[in-house]
Parts: sequence; C-alpha cells; structure tokens
Amino acid sequence: MTSSTIATARARHTRLALLTAIPIAMLGGLIGLGGAEFRLPVLAGPLKYSAKQAAPLNLAISLITLLTALAIRSRTLSLHTVTPHAGPIATMIGGAMVAAFIGATLAGRLSRQQFERIILMLLIGIGLALIVEGFLPEWIPALIPDVALMRVVAGLLFGLGVGLVSSLLGVAGGELIIPTFVFAFGADIKTAGTCSLLIGIPTVIVGLIRYAHRGTFADRAPLVHTVAPMGIGSVIGALIGGLLVGIAPASLLKIGLGIILIISATRVFRRG
Repeated sequence: MTSSTIATARARHTRLALLTAIPIAMLGGLIGLGGAEFRLPVLAGPLKYSAKQAAPLNLAISLITLLTALAIRSRTLSLHTVTPHAGPIATMIGGAMVAAFIGATLAGRLSRQQFERIILMLLIGIGLALIVEGFLPEWIPALIPDVALMRVVAGLLFGLGVGLVSSLLGVAGGELIIPTFVFAFGADIKTAGTCSLLIGIPTVIVGLIRYAHRGTFADRAPLVHTVAPMGIGSVIGALIGGLLVGIAPASLLKIGLGIILIISATRVFRRG
C-alpha cells in the first residue's frame, strides 16, 4: 500500500469517526447521556477495531466528553444539591475506581471471544435498562431508605458495578449512575447528572491509566485519527442535543435507543 493510499484511508477514517460521533452524542444529549454505549458498536463495526482496542479508545473519548460537560456545567454547578448525597458519592467513587482497575486488568486476560461475549451481554443489559426506564415515571420515592449506613453500602456496591462496566465498555457510566441516583437515592435529574460527572471522571482516569500501563496506547495513530475526531464530534453533538432537549419525549427516545443499542450490539458482537 502506497503512502498516498494510506493517507487517503486515514483521512476517510477520520471523517467517518467525526461524522458518526455527532449524531450519537446528539441523541445521547437528548436523554442526558454522553452516548459512549452507542459509540462502542461503531468503533468495533464501521471503524474496524477489535473489541479489545475499541474499549480503551472509547474510554479516552469518554474522558473528553466528561471534562467538556464539567466545564460547561461549572458555571451553574452548585454543591448544595449534591451535599445530601456525599456518602453515596464518596463510596461509589471508591468502589468504581477499584473495579475500573480490576476491569482493565481483566480485559487483558480475556480471549477475544470472551471479551466480546461480555460486551454483548453488558450492552444488551444497558439497552434493556433504557427501555425499562422509558416506562418509569419521572419521579418515584427513593428506593434506598435515608439511613446513612444503608446508603453508604449501597453506594459501594453500585460503584463496583459502575467501575467494572466503565472499564470493560469504555463508558463513563452515566447510563448507570444517573438512574441510580434518581431512583435509588431520590435525587433530581440535574443533581444526578452532577453526581455522574463527579464519579465518572476519576473512574475513567483510573481505567485509562491501567490501560496505558499495559501499553494499549503505544500506537498514537488511533488517538489522532479516532479519539480526537470522535471527541470533537461528541462535544458538538452533545451541545446540539442539549439545545434540542424537549423536542421529543425522553421516555420514547430511551425506548427507541434501547432497542437500537440491542440490535446494533447483537449485529456487531454476536460472533463472540
């Protein structure tokens, strides 16, 4: 393959990464998510990465979207609303960081087939969770009683699950953290989004550090031609999605996106 052919292929790859990231992030923004769970089938499908390559790349893109969301939200960020949830936040961060380290280590020891099978099951689980959440009312009483010890223990257990999913799928975990704070701890959706950022950023960083330690990012080409354009596209799409919030019922969007996620994940990862 000549140098000009390689350059053309890389340019086409970069455009595809940018153009696919925008609608994914836009749809995710409409329901308050970053869209990382929808990026993974694209990375492992049209962009032709293996599952083991796609997960850490997705994690790097997730960090870009998280930091951007934090910068945007920092102007209106109020710690008064998250203070009542300080216990669950702290324990979720601790549990998620430990599990993210373990998950990134585990990913290196699994075979390709095992890793793809786990990814498929997790994505189907998230898709089903989105569908179920779409049928739930916008507010229900907190499922976890307002008892400090119970909330701390629950936060630790939820954090372990979030960290494992984060490191294996390369997601920030918002699709799990936000419903957890809304339904389990009775937080409003805006507060749950802030909690998601506070928990997601250290969780993603730990996973990235572990992947980097294993030499996952030794090749800089995917960072330049995939992570950078998908990161930019995700930021653009999230901003558009934020501006368009309210044009369609979030519940219907969650049901539709849950179905799409299950179908796309099955098509891409069923060979595992």
